[in-house]
Amino acid sequence: MKYFLYLLPGFSHRARALSSLSLTGRSCGVDCCLKGPLNICEETTILHGGFLLAEQLFHPKALTELTKSDWEHVGRPIVEALQEISSAAAHSQPFAWKKKALIIIWAKVLQPQPVTSSDTDTRWQEDVFFSVGNMIPTLNHTVLFELLKSLEASGLFIQLLMALPTTVCCAELERFLEHVSIDTSSEDVAFFLDVWREMMKHRGNPQDPLLSQFSAMAHKYLPVLDEFPRPPKRLRSEPDVCPTMPLLAMLLRGLVQIQSRILGTGRKCCALANLADMLSVFALTEDDPQEVSATVYLDKLATVISVWNSDTQNPYHQQALAEKVKEAERDVSLTSLAKLPSETIFAGLELMRALLGEWGEELQATLCSSQGTSYDSYRLCDSLTSFSQNLALYLNRASLPEEERQVASELAECVRDFLSKTSRVLKNRGSQDITASIAMAIIQQKMDRHMEMCYIFASEKKWAFSDEWIACLLSNRALFREPDLVLRLLETVLDASTTDRAVPKPQIQQVLHSVLECYADLSLPDKNKVLAGILHSWGKKGLSEKLLAYVESFPEDLNTTLNQLTQSASEQGLTKAVASVARLMIVHPEATVKKICSLAVVNLGTHKFLAQILTAFPALRFVEEQGPNSSTTFMVSCLKETVWVKFSTPKEEKQFLELLNCLMNPVKPQGIPVAALLEPDEVLKEFVLSFLMLDVEEVDLSLKIFLQTLEANACLEEYWLQACSPFPLLFSLCQLLDSFSKYWQLPKKKRRLSLQRKDLAAHILELLCEIVLANAETFSPDAWIKSLSWLHRKLEQLDWTVGLRLKTFFEGHFKCEVPATLFEICKLSEDEWTSQAHPGYGPGTGLLAWMECCCVSSSLSERMLSLLVVDVGSPEEVRLFSKGFLVALVQVMPWCSPQEWQHLHQLTRRLLEKQLLHVPYSLEYIQFVPLLNLKPFAQELQLSVLFLRTFQFLCSQSCQNWLPLEGWNHVVRLLCGSLTSLLDSVRLIQSVSPWAQGQEQDLTQEALFVYTQVFCHALHIMAMLHQEVCEPLYVLALETLTCYETLSKANPSVTSLLQKVNEQRFLKSIAENISPEGRRQTLLQKISSF
Repeated sequence: MKYFLYLLPGFSHRARALSSLSLTGRSCGVDCCLKGPLNICEETTILHGGFLLAEQLFHPKALTELTKSDWEHVGRPIVEALQEISSAAAHSQPFAWKKKALIIIWAKVLQPQPVTSSDTDTRWQEDVFFSVGNMIPTLNHTVLFELLKSLEASGLFIQLLMALPTTVCCAELERFLEHVSIDTSSEDVAFFLDVWREMMKHRGNPQDPLLSQFSAMAHKYLPVLDEFPRPPKRLRSEPDVCPTMPLLAMLLRGLVQIQSRILGTGRKCCALANLADMLSVFALTEDDPQEVSATVYLDKLATVISVWNSDTQNPYHQQALAEKVKEAERDVSLTSLAKLPSETIFAGLELMRALLGEWGEELQATLCSSQGTSYDSYRLCDSLTSFSQNLALYLNRASLPEEERQVASELAECVRDFLSKTSRVLKNRGSQDITASIAMAIIQQKMDRHMEMCYIFASEKKWAFSDEWIACLLSNRALFREPDLVLRLLETVLDASTTDRAVPKPQIQQVLHSVLECYADLSLPDKNKVLAGILHSWGKKGLSEKLLAYVESFPEDLNTTLNQLTQSASEQGLTKAVASVARLMIVHPEATVKKICSLAVVNLGTHKFLAQILTAFPALRFVEEQGPNSSTTFMVSCLKETVWVKFSTPKEEKQFLELLNCLMNPVKPQGIPVAALLEPDEVLKEFVLSFLMLDVEEVDLSLKIFLQTLEANACLEEYWLQACSPFPLLFSLCQLLDSFSKYWQLPKKKRRLSLQRKDLAAHILELLCEIVLANAETFSPDAWIKSLSWLHRKLEQLDWTVGLRLKTFFEGHFKCEVPATLFEICKLSEDEWTSQAHPGYGPGTGLLAWMECCCVSSSLSERMLSLLVVDVGSPEEVRLFSKGFLVALVQVMPWCSPQEWQHLHQLTRRLLEKQLLHVPYSLEYIQFVPLLNLKPFAQELQLSVLFLRTFQFLCSQSCQNWLPLEGWNHVVRLLCGSLTSLLDSVRLIQSVSPWAQGQEQDLTQEALFVYTQVFCHALHIMAMLHQEVCEPLYVLALETLTCYETLSKANPSVTSLLQKVNEQRFLKSIAENISPEGRRQTLLQKISSF
């Protein structure tokens, strides 16, 4: 057509100029016409030519006078022009060109006439359609509607109609209905039904630039509302709230107007289906209807497309699958944002009842014939089925007027009767299994609900591993970057690898690789969701148990990756490290975690970094539902099976303790979310509670863990101890402390914890009591009393001294129970203390019980000292007390921990200060009576003699069999600790005490005398002991000589040469009695060097 435009008489010089521009304008394509003012290009020139030809054919009349009867003759050039534009633009966007052309035409139709020169100037600059529309002759609505009908453009008609302002939209639809109702042809009926259907299927597209420009033009330039005929008052609604509602009501009225012109079963099926859908969706459904499930949705699409495929008369029969799916999606996805007015609903129900009554028998006869199912018949039965279900619900819940309820009830009966007689239609709806192809088309084209299709795609085992399935997965991998989808795909891969399906190994590897890449692209929280799903579904071995053949390189990858991490551990590389471990984690969680735990303990300095990696995976707090450790978390199991009590060095044990702390209280690095993998109560249950026994090898480590856990979590807002039953925990600690009271009576294999560690157990008990007391309000009053009573009853089984440690804990509830003999030497309040018969505490044991009380703590020691009843004014009473004190000290010392012995050491000093304790100083190691001022060192000398007397008792015939070799080692260490403290005290007194006021005299000679006495006492004790236990005393003797030598050389003028020689000879005479030879010679050599 375009080649003959210049021959037309009406073709102006301006048009020729515009046409000449098209030689370059064509290259701009659709995009050019979508941006800014609509450019004049070849397509718009063709459109102009079509109208000029139509104008020529209709001459002398103007196109504004065209009627429906004239269209067949006059409209052909316009239709051909549109077809040529669409055909020529097929390589780009033919639908967009058709839409653009119809917008230009509709804009021209809506343009007010006549146009003033001022309007022309303004709109030429501002109206994007004006310049192109000005090329087209003035038109009327008949041209527009007939063109739309000829092009079968019902969808475009509704898109453009809905872009108009609400009132204009109603006016335009009113004109359309008037147009259809005049000289109604079968084509008019078909187009009307299509328009009605498109109105219900319409969903706005605010992203469409052409529609946006058309809407903007209409809102800006169209005349005021009063210049347009308004719809009937009963059909009005608030502007722009939900414009579809009045339009549907108008279409319902249009149906009534053309009802008699609807001929043929196909048209009648469409009309009834439209009416049923309109009432179902826009009237009878609930206000917030639930969207059908994805599987039902897919099944509906498959059914619709199957019917289209079998219905050769259907317009979608020959279209490609993707186009069919797009249209079927619109067909089955009718939704409503509002409800039709009640009067419209009632009118619709009455009309449907009338139409079913009028057409029912004819339609039943056709639908029940042996002919194949057409889409029209299928849609009617499907729509009536939905309508029947919704109408039943509507009747049950709605408060309807009697007349309306009567109509609805009669209609429901009619529909049920009709469906019962046409049930074969829905049964014979096509047998093609095309759901997989449809789902993949939706995914490929990213259509509506495509993500839901991804879930079905990932789960359907029978679709998996076809060539199309694999291609779809690989080309749309970005859509599957969701944890649930990754899990479903992995399950599908596992199924293919373990069932009898003959899936080639390369295909499984290809798909598995792709799925693992999807997993690698996930965020860390999403990776954790996948890991949690894998642990839940396949357990601690992850994918490896069933996919080991496809991940053969895992062991090598695990070693390589983790070795690289430990060699370059730094917080800067943490993100990369977590990503590397994440992939290993899902392949074999157990092997990965165990390897990391092992490296964290063995590789010094890497535990914090590796703990940060582990805490980035909170999914590891997984608990197996079955098995022997069904209540133990996966993390705890890995720690126990890999590193627990398998330490080769103290450093490894220390790293394990720090690793536990990092897993309980993770350091939060920047940019990586972490979470505790171990809860403090869980650590106590798994690593402490079962091991708090003296004969258990792990008891020492468990105590360290216990203390670390209490200290590290003391500031937690939540009272976490409640979760691990604090009172049984208290009793377990008490039992452990009780076992120390019989420590040296136990065989060596039952003494896994040294007596020195008793202090740690006591400290933990004290700390635990403080925490429980501070959170007493978390218990109900009744539960608190019951728990205290339970613990108090349990303590009756233990040594009474254990209860002393809980004196404050029970205060206000229970009195402190002590042996009755303690009351003989102490003024004890009966409100606070109570006597109890204890075996082994007969007459005369009060002082022993008193001393055991003093061992418990410094505060209790002070309290017991204040309660002690000894008459200082009675020499005999002081003498008896002193003898009893020595006997009690001998009985208590071997079972004292270092801290308890320290309490006794301080108590002894306090007794000496108060002159309650008398320790006579003998002259057995004095060659000449010293004319010295020994008063400043009186306590030190008395303590040294007291320790000597204590060991003389211990080494006597009656006591020497009390202790095993380890026991002697213990008491020697206690003694050496006290003597070292004594030497420190001597140095301090000698350096700071001004004892000879007014004279230039210091305490050097006195200090040297004390050193010689301590040396002699130490060697005396060594001579009484087994050589195997004397090493600490030997070292102390050397240290004492060093103190003597240092002080002597620092003050050479104090002693005469003769006196020095005499003292050397005296010290050597004492050292001569020491064995073995090596020690003796070393001591003598040391003395000779003075």
